[in-house]
Amino acid sequence: MAPVSKQPAFVEHCVELLAPLGTVRVRRMFGGWGLYVDDLFIALIASERLFLKADATSREAFTAAGCAPFVYRSDGASVSLGYWSAPDDALESPALMAPWARRALQAAITTRAAKLSRPQRAPTKQAAGAATTPKVAPRTKPGRG
Repeated sequence: MAPVSKQPAFVEHCVELLAPLGTVRVRRMFGGWGLYVDDLFIALIASERLFLKADATSREAFTAAGCAPFVYRSDGASVSLGYWSAPDDALESPALMAPWARRALQAAITTRAAKLSRPQRAPTKQAAGAATTPKVAPRTKPGRG
């Protein structure tokens, strides 16, 4: 008897498409799925569509291929997270997905590097005080214990 997959067939297919990049880890999130390679969040699946991480460098290629950005509604506003749908033909094989997957991986690497190079903000006076102020239990009156 074959093992039963915990993930839908489309998620398994996307994992196979991205597998040439390395070990793909899948995590359930917000009614969809997040796909990670080497702990880098490179793709998401929502409504049976694969969306790949994009940045300023790769966005033009996604646009030229007729891809659409991942957009969701929050408090009545549209929010875009920098993920673009994979081209339809790229969903046919790992070989056709390879250049798009590499773009997504590079965008994730670039995003992580930018976050790591940002100067750390000094803690606010309130946060610094909260971190150093010891917690003291309230005193109780003798005999009321």
